[in-house]
Amino acid sequence: MTSKTTYVGENRIDSIHESSGDVFTSYIPTNDFSVREHFSPTDIFATALAQSVFAHLVVLAKDRHIDITGATCDLKKTMYFEPRRIGEIFCVFKFPHSYSLEEKEFLENAVRNSPVYLSLNDDIKKIFLFEYQQ
Repeated sequence: MTSKTTYVGENRIDSIHESSGDVFTSYIPTNDFSVREHFSPTDIFATALAQSVFAHLVVLAKDRHIDITGATCDLKKTMYFEPRRIGEIFCVFKFPHSYSLEEKEFLENAVRNSPVYLSLNDDIKKIFLFEYQQ
């Protein structure tokens, strides 16, 4: 087992990682149009993409001596209706170092080959922008 997820009540859902005991919590939105105070399950799904990308980049870039420390991803998830689903994930990856053209191509290719990216349904529109320090 990877994790155990429990509906606690009052729109709260807790998940516990089996090996580490780490807990993360999400909340069922009170309605689909309100400002959210917490991560929803679909927020976590989309955020897992950015987390997967960075985990993937760190492992692959290490052999090439490419440092991505301080890199960020500004992510926006857009929901679609009928059926209700994640329709778009928009990411701006910002790298705080300068890189050669070859290194940039490597990084951008690795982003699009991370495990979560490759697991996303083809119906989800993925828009990625890359910014590098000059």
